[in-house]
Amino acid sequence: MNMMEKTDAFLECLKADSTQYKGLETDGYSVAEKKNAIRSLMNIRMPGGLPRPLLQLQDDYLQEELKAKGAVALADIPTIKEAFNSRYCHAEKISLWQGDITRLKAGAIVNAANSQMLGCFVPCHRCIDNAIHSAAGMQLREECSRIMSGRRLKYGRGYEEPAGTATLTPGYNLPCDYVIHTVGPIVYDGLKAAHCQELRSCYESVLACCLENDIKSVALCCISTGEFHFPNEKAAEIALEAATGFLQEHAGRMERIVFNVFKDSDWKLYERLLRLL
Repeated sequence: MNMMEKTDAFLECLKADSTQYKGLETDGYSVAEKKNAIRSLMNIRMPGGLPRPLLQLQDDYLQEELKAKGAVALADIPTIKEAFNSRYCHAEKISLWQGDITRLKAGAIVNAANSQMLGCFVPCHRCIDNAIHSAAGMQLREECSRIMSGRRLKYGRGYEEPAGTATLTPGYNLPCDYVIHTVGPIVYDGLKAAHCQELRSCYESVLACCLENDIKSVALCCISTGEFHFPNEKAAEIALEAATGFLQEHAGRMERIVFNVFKDSDWKLYERLLRLL
């Protein structure tokens, strides 16, 4: 099948799998509208069994999507020593990269998850949680659900993942090997010391997870700075402090830490901080 045929086949299978949207009329949809419908149906699908034919169509479709947007290898991303001639501590092991984190072919990428740990259910939402689950495939939600079910058996039915932990899953259809999920602090009534400690714990837990699982490269996103309202500059300072502290102790165990940003404002912020001596 060509890409158009794969898109149509996957969309029809998703519709057939859905109770609410079985009758969705998509014959007149453009290619972009069909892709939005696919992502939306994936986003709202509850965990609970993935039929093999649906899974195969999804994987074929997502691999074609990845091929179209292109995976980015770490060899193609300069370190800050190469890019800025930075003398920042361990500049030869740190990179700054702006773009879609789901394209990075790293040992692991970090997902800024919510406390339910099942991904974002809002169709086509622009958060990183939605982007990662959409590109990884519906297996990721199934795995997160399995993990959370185990934790609820242990800690109680009302259990929600606290801020500052790290949970490892496979990357599935992503070019990375693993996704490390962490829940960041939510800042609504002004930044407090507890928020800063929770964010620091996010980065420290992620890096400890890399160490425990022999992951040699990781892309760190801007945890909590979007929907969770953590001030960007303070968040960047905390992320850099955590990464630098980790490299001071474990530089031999980590080949690359990539600070992944999406917004121009975050690029400028990290660039300024990373150019410092």
